[in-house]
Amino acid sequence: MREIVVISGKGGAGKTSMAGAFAHLAENAILCDLDVDAPDLHLLLDPQVRSEEAFYSGHEAVIDPERCIGCGQCADLCRFDAVREDGDAYKVDSLACEGCKVCVALCPEQAIDFPEKHCGRWYVSDTRFGPMVHAQLFPGEENSGRLVTLLKQKARAMAEEQGLDLVLCDGTPGIGCPVISSMAGTDLAVIVTEPTPSGLHDLKRVAELCGRFRTKVAVLVNKWDVNPAMTEEIETWSTGKGYTLAGRFPHDRAVVDAMLERKVLTETDNVELSRIIKASWAGILALLDTGN
Repeated sequence: MREIVVISGKGGAGKTSMAGAFAHLAENAILCDLDVDAPDLHLLLDPQVRSEEAFYSGHEAVIDPERCIGCGQCADLCRFDAVREDGDAYKVDSLACEGCKVCVALCPEQAIDFPEKHCGRWYVSDTRFGPMVHAQLFPGEENSGRLVTLLKQKARAMAEEQGLDLVLCDGTPGIGCPVISSMAGTDLAVIVTEPTPSGLHDLKRVAELCGRFRTKVAVLVNKWDVNPAMTEEIETWSTGKGYTLAGRFPHDRAVVDAMLERKVLTETDNVELSRIIKASWAGILALLDTGN
């Protein structure tokens, strides 16, 4: 079993459009959307939910108004200003609470509970391209790295149970905690970038992260014809670093049209774009099979 993760150093580079097309071309694979803060692969694949589970991570303080005597010590101790007056008692603002537990430990009446925090939900679904594991954090919630790890573990377990050869992941943008979790145990990272100074800058950052994991890298340049000179600079830098150039894609209205129709690019009538994507996927699989 092998694992490919499609990532980008910044949002909006076309990562999910590429991941969706690759999902269509992949054989004997399980799909995994790791962008749990703002998932959108489901918009293209229209998953039918088979099962769903609540995701709990961390804790938050909850004041019991019946036990609270209104002394205000919790408000004085809270460094995050998360405790507010609520009539004769006090109340914790869940969005401001960092779960440090100081108020819980030092409340003289032991009036503050500390339950696990319900942060979101994760799902196992069926799509027209195979099984899919995905999730959605509630707005403002944290611990996305832990949820990404959970999804990868579930996807790998399902792949082993069902005899699937490939875990194909739509990763997260940037280089933060969820991206680090996305990279763990991955065989190949496909980095989608665009021909802009910020695109090259963020490509360098996420490629450096891949290097720390000793993960093979393939680079895709999306909308290359918007700035051919910058595309050449990106490709020259990539080859100089020893990264494989998996392809370049033109700016095309078909991407938006496919999204509006809830299709991936290889399901459209755009023969030329489909040909480019299929050639890129073949190169990615070839790189995956190499021992370097």
